[in-house]
Amino acid sequence: MKFFYNSLKITVIASLVLVLLANCSTDSDELSGNQEIQSCLDDSGLSEFELSDEAKDSVRGESIDLVVYDSFLAPEGAFERFKDETGITVNILTTADTGTMVSQAVLTSGDPVGDVMFGIDNTFLCRALNNDVFLPYIPSTWDELSNPLKLDPVGRVTPVDYGDICLNYWKDSFEVPPTTISDLTNSKFSKEFVTQNPETSAPGMGFLLSSIAVFGDDWENFWTELRANDLAIRSGWSEAYYEDFYSKERNIVTSYATSPVAEYIFADPAVESPPTAIIADSCFRSVEFTGILRGTDSPAASALLVDFLTSVDFQELIPETNFVLPANENAELPEAFNLFLEEIPDAVTISPDLIEINRNIWTERWTELVLR
Repeated sequence: MKFFYNSLKITVIASLVLVLLANCSTDSDELSGNQEIQSCLDDSGLSEFELSDEAKDSVRGESIDLVVYDSFLAPEGAFERFKDETGITVNILTTADTGTMVSQAVLTSGDPVGDVMFGIDNTFLCRALNNDVFLPYIPSTWDELSNPLKLDPVGRVTPVDYGDICLNYWKDSFEVPPTTISDLTNSKFSKEFVTQNPETSAPGMGFLLSSIAVFGDDWENFWTELRANDLAIRSGWSEAYYEDFYSKERNIVTSYATSPVAEYIFADPAVESPPTAIIADSCFRSVEFTGILRGTDSPAASALLVDFLTSVDFQELIPETNFVLPANENAELPEAFNLFLEEIPDAVTISPDLIEINRNIWTERWTELVLR
């Protein structure tokens, strides 16, 4: 009954999401002068939920809802194992993309449609934290998680995985392949590049942010030159990757550092090495988090789910399911990842605060430069 009610609730609030998306960013006029902006990662005055042994014993038989974005794939058998261990049933509530999922959570802050969220990333993090969406909780796995990924020190969100949004290219399509992000503006790569709209795609947003981090004040000139070099824009990753890139109509695409590994694993017939490669200096680090939704009726069961999502058992399932990398440093990668994943020690990042402040400014300017 709870699952049915929440499904109806998601439908009711969906019509409000576009209104929130249009009004949630800080107006540029408010940032004039030397106004100091308080970080959304400020942990002052926040108290954490503590999971007692008594609470752990009292949750058997509870049912909780895990809110995820539409492309999340649950590792086979994972939540059945969680139920066997804890007696807790996990229902999956699928929304649309990450932005819509976060906007729905903001609209229902304190009266959430679910109990735990999975998949909020560092580009939308401040939007949720500024609106008090999550209940702080430090999971039992906290010390096992990679320190650079723990952006929120009080555990309003806990890192589950990370990945790098990178340019990919077909190795056999170029005698001299592109080696830097700047190469995309070279005339010899005219009509070769396809990317996604940053307003409708997480990889598209990641690549826009990468260009801003790499080129600084010159990022607009970079996109002007890309447009002159006949780039293609698609609304989502699937369109760009499968319709343009996979058909080899375009031989460079915005995808992920793990995409070459996926090409190796799923190749038919089998191949000895990935047929695609990445351009390492183009990579933007994306971190995905989980968190207990403030107002949940089941905080103890929700805390146990956060523990599970960051445990070695679950973490070792996600690379070959969602092609992301585990946040738990004790989790081992599958053999294909060890063989072919290119490490990105210097993936670019931008502060979640700066992303939240400038998102609409950057995407509106991008639209003027590229689409109009």
